[in-house]
Amino acid sequence: MRWWWFFCCFISSLAMAQDDSVFVAATSAHQTQVALFKFDSPELQQKAITLAKSLRCPQCQNQNLVESNSPIALDLRLVVFEMINQGKSEQQVIDYMTARFGDFVLYNPPLTVRNSLLWGLPLLVLLAFVFGSASRVVKGRHKK
Repeated sequence: MRWWWFFCCFISSLAMAQDDSVFVAATSAHQTQVALFKFDSPELQQKAITLAKSLRCPQCQNQNLVESNSPIALDLRLVVFEMINQGKSEQQVIDYMTARFGDFVLYNPPLTVRNSLLWGLPLLVLLAFVFGSASRVVKGRHKK
């Protein structure tokens, strides 16, 4: 039975590795389009690159859109470049990205109730643990 399980896993991994839809690489034409994007002015180019560096790639672990070479990062970098070149503001681009991918794409997400619980709950648990431990130590000393 164990051999059958290993055989099935091996065959399925081979099938997935040969499937082109699992590992989608960016085409060289798409990479060239991003790399050679024409801006209307150098100021817009600098603004777009700075904005793309401040947005996180939704697929990669803690890489911005400029550092990442994933296909989605190339697509989003092109979207950022096009929106800035069309005259959209940085806030409009950020609103577009957060509407599509959530606050994950922001390195500095806005403070919300959900975020404050995420950061504050471990602190509250730690304080409760310290308070509970201290009260047990004090009660133990009074019993002796």
